[in-house]
Amino acid sequence: MSAQQTLGLGATAIRVANAPCSWGTIEGFGETVPWNVMLDELTEAGYVGTELGDLGYMPTDPEVLRAELDRRGLVMLGGFEGVPLRRPGVVAERRERLLAVARHLAALSDVARAGRAPYFILADETRGDPLRTAKAGRISAEDALPAEEFAVFVRNAQEIARMVQGETGLRTLFHHHCAAFVETPDEIARFLDATEPGLIDLVFDTGHYTYGCGVPDEPSDPPGRGRLALEGLKRFWDRVPYVHLKDCHPGVAARCRAEGLDYAQAIAAGVFCELGRGSVDLEGIVGFLREQGYSDWVTVEQDVIPGMGTPKESAARNREVLRRLGL
Repeated sequence: MSAQQTLGLGATAIRVANAPCSWGTIEGFGETVPWNVMLDELTEAGYVGTELGDLGYMPTDPEVLRAELDRRGLVMLGGFEGVPLRRPGVVAERRERLLAVARHLAALSDVARAGRAPYFILADETRGDPLRTAKAGRISAEDALPAEEFAVFVRNAQEIARMVQGETGLRTLFHHHCAAFVETPDEIARFLDATEPGLIDLVFDTGHYTYGCGVPDEPSDPPGRGRLALEGLKRFWDRVPYVHLKDCHPGVAARCRAEGLDYAQAIAAGVFCELGRGSVDLEGIVGFLREQGYSDWVTVEQDVIPGMGTPKESAARNREVLRRLGL
């Protein structure tokens, strides 16, 4: 039984969301679009859910934000918080901010429309380590956290999950991420083996997984026929209640690895291309989710770089790709 099935959710159709990071609000690669403009454009592009973005990007008064979401017919699905998890004492240091994010999400919960409460999405601090930033997309076994640091990493992650659950009742999911510790398939497996199922599970990101594999989907393959993301989703399915959709261009990924580009340079080069233009087998992933009776959402995350047009235009193109898959 998968992690999403253990939540006791009703059988609902897969619905499609987009996230503020598609408007440049987290990674910092684009201009920050005002939150109200972002929500308007997200809605106009055909999405019916969103995530929180950085705390303070959207209104921090839950009644104000709830009214803005309701007016647009949107539901709040989760909020992302990056923490340098290998650092001793970081939970106490970040406690108030972590709980502020969790309490804000809990106050915005709309189970009737979303099918669940929002997820608290935890990640290691992206670009928090120069080596991991420099080698994103080509991490080797020698780059993994040593045992003592990894034990601290796991302990901090589970302490945060217990704190969030105890204070708000929200479930914590871990986001594997390039340019952070826990990027490669082996690192994901190591983390999941060391953590308690149900306490902290995985949001599976198709693009970060593909680039984080460190080996390419074949550049000669037709677009959308790469094997890596679907294989990874199947491998970790028992711990995956929620999916982020992101594509990865195999030719750009191969060039980034060959030229030794760092994470920011890879983003700027377009390694995470629009849906349907890279190697991620979206048709296979959607088909697998349906076969498994998946009852959660898929959320698009798109890094918009020069040449893609505006975030709204990119979001609309991504939405059309998913419509052609029946979503």
